[in-house]
Amino acid sequence: MESKHFLFVSADAALITDLAWQVHREGHDVKYYIEAESDQEIGDGFVPKTDDWRAEVEWADVIIFDDIWVGSDIGTGALAKELREDGKAVVGGTPNTDHLEEDRGYAMEILEEHGVNTVEHHIFDDFDAGIQHVQENPAPYVIKPLGEVQNVKRLLYVGNDDDGSDVVDVLRAYKKAWGHRMKGFQLQRKVEGVEVAICGFFNGNEFIDQVNFNFEHKKLFPGNIGPQTGEMGTSMFWAGQNKLFKETFGKIEDWLANEGYVGSIDLNCIVNENGIYPLEFTPRFGYPTIALQEESIESSTGEFFYDLAHGNDPELEVHNGYQIGVRVVLPPFPFDDEKTYDENSRNAAVVFQTESREGIHLEDAKKVDGQWRSAGDNGMPIVVTGKGDTMQRARERAYERVDDVVIPNLYYRDDIGERWIDGDGDRLLAWGYLGPEGE
Repeated sequence: MESKHFLFVSADAALITDLAWQVHREGHDVKYYIEAESDQEIGDGFVPKTDDWRAEVEWADVIIFDDIWVGSDIGTGALAKELREDGKAVVGGTPNTDHLEEDRGYAMEILEEHGVNTVEHHIFDDFDAGIQHVQENPAPYVIKPLGEVQNVKRLLYVGNDDDGSDVVDVLRAYKKAWGHRMKGFQLQRKVEGVEVAICGFFNGNEFIDQVNFNFEHKKLFPGNIGPQTGEMGTSMFWAGQNKLFKETFGKIEDWLANEGYVGSIDLNCIVNENGIYPLEFTPRFGYPTIALQEESIESSTGEFFYDLAHGNDPELEVHNGYQIGVRVVLPPFPFDDEKTYDENSRNAAVVFQTESREGIHLEDAKKVDGQWRSAGDNGMPIVVTGKGDTMQRARERAYERVDDVVIPNLYYRDDIGERWIDGDGDRLLAWGYLGPEGE
């Protein structure tokens, strides 16, 4: 494929640096725009930048958005739709697909309208009404905040008590501490099983054949302990359009086509012997999922996204095995504490004990005079990946590479992928979700 012009647009937190770097390394012309002033140094020394993405629209053969919103008013879905109507090839959503992530109630309505099984859920804008519901319908629930605080990860609470008493206690505490900002929340019945995310790539008309199945590790500490983070690591594999796909995305394919959605879309689910229960959408790239997907794509990444954006049927070759991604972080991640970050992590040198950079992916990093350094103020400099014929081999490869990284004060989870080895894979196979039908 001859060199193409790729414009990467980051509306907020410079999330798509690694994909821009990968496409740039493949020989394509890249320009990268970052809106947030505190993050504009991210990617320096790795990727060419622009400070006015709109001025580059006519130059671009493909425009790729990294998230679902710009500023406080205009969603990137609206921008992507407008650009497509002007004849541009865009990887991004629509106003309605943005809404899937912003409004969990709306997301469940779309699934139910298309015959997808969902978990019992209720939306509340009053804490007392939610408390009353739990008391009248005792069961374990998950609290999911809505609105402006829905991305405050520590507010998501997974109940443990069979009578819901812990959920009642948490709602009472939230009413006092967050009542002024937490204007609504969803109570979702807790379902036991294997948590798995189904990720498809949509070209505006249909899903490509290869489907990505990934397993998130959101808690800070090994053993799934500690505060919620955006993500500490992911394990994954690729398969065909099997039962997991057909019972979920297969049923809303026409809706996405009517929307004209283009890009990655992910549906996190709980699966057990009784069924598939979708939890929430990610109608955009996942992070660090996209870095791990890049690790496993063995054909041209740039050509894949060019074809996807132009409505073609991309020829995607992927690793036929398993992949592991480990997020390497610095204090005070996942919390915001400027003093701690300035003293321990700002501009921290990222040192490698080998010459190889295989499996090393950018998050909040820059390069100054040839030296990799942390950038921005989030404390997530790199993601380290590995792949193998088995999940165990993928783990070994990833952590061998982590051992080659030296950053003062770094930390990471050392158990990414263990859940699969400890039985999640066997359970999915025994329940009939994987196997000859579409493995």
